[in-house]
Amino acid sequence: MAYDKALADRVRDIFDNRPYVYEKTMFGGPCWFAHGNMAAAVLSGGGAMIRVGDDDFTDLVLEPGAEPMVMGGRESKTWLRIDEEACASDERLREWIERGLTYAESLPRKSLARPVTAAAA
Repeated sequence: MAYDKALADRVRDIFDNRPYVYEKTMFGGPCWFAHGNMAAAVLSGGGAMIRVGDDDFTDLVLEPGAEPMVMGGRESKTWLRIDEEACASDERLREWIERGLTYAESLPRKSLARPVTAAAA
């Protein structure tokens, strides 16, 4: 199943003008990294995946449209799947993306094996 290209464009617009954020295709769709730490992704099955801290997870998973991301048969405690309805409004999407970005920015920077350029992203 293909990812929602319109949703990906909306996420790109949110991350625009942040030179430390780059995009890479993984899991069948685009993912965004801040200083080498993954912050968010548009999922091939619809909706988005957002990285949050352990401290915020318990509260955020209770928000409408949010649920733990299941990876390898296990529920994640730091990744949330955000359904299509919760991504429908620009305001709500921005809130979710900013949460993922804020958490990724709080993590230690990762050194990249090679610089990521706009053409490679």
